[in-house]
Amino acid sequence: MLKKALLFSSLLISSSLFASNVSQEDCAKKGDNFIFAGNECIQFYKSKGDTEDALNIIVHGTWKEGTNTLARYAPFAENLSLQTDITTVAVALPGYSGSSTNNFKSLAHEGDGNLSIKREYVEFLASLVEALKEKFHASKVTYVGHSAGCTMGATMTGLKPNLVNNLVCAGGNYSIAEKDQGKDLIAMSDVLHNVNKDMKMVLVYGTADDISKPQVTIDFYNLAKQRGYEPKLVEAKGAAHLDLDMTDESVAAIVEVVEE
Repeated sequence: MLKKALLFSSLLISSSLFASNVSQEDCAKKGDNFIFAGNECIQFYKSKGDTEDALNIIVHGTWKEGTNTLARYAPFAENLSLQTDITTVAVALPGYSGSSTNNFKSLAHEGDGNLSIKREYVEFLASLVEALKEKFHASKVTYVGHSAGCTMGATMTGLKPNLVNNLVCAGGNYSIAEKDQGKDLIAMSDVLHNVNKDMKMVLVYGTADDISKPQVTIDFYNLAKQRGYEPKLVEAKGAAHLDLDMTDESVAAIVEVVEE
């Protein structure tokens, strides 16, 4: 218990270390729970598992700028590593916890609400996943994304088809609204034809989710089926948008997909 109390205290303290611009050299000095990727110094929390060559990566969604997302996601990472026996990493995207904002502001900063569907941000995410994959010597990666983290991760699998083996998406968006067409924005439906058909795809929706409504996920599930993919559709009954990725239904689906 003392160990966990110290852990979460350190996570809370780390949020105050947030710096707007951090060099690769500065990032290296911050310790083993930081990684430099895509010109950003990203803080992460690691929960170790015994399975070799495998890695689970958790990516959060949109929170208020400066939120210490790792304090919330560390227990989830611990739970997943325990359930799967696979090393699990929860990352703090730029502008959250102790992560930098060299190139990108937080997902919820004022002035631009479309970062999760901007190609350059998705490409940054891909570089982060690549760096983590290399750091942990992982040949098999399961990506778990919630909300904006789901939206970006799903699109990433079309831009980098061989980067992850399993995609678990909870409460995301998979297409660009008509009003946003032609603004250099991108979503999974735009690159679905590039997605590796060997990648396992799990789509989670909550019946009480009023942010990413159930029909959004159901419609994309049907589209993917029409295009020759075999996604799994998971319903979390009574689940709202918040913590949808942490529901029993979602965790069971994650465990199942990594064991296949």
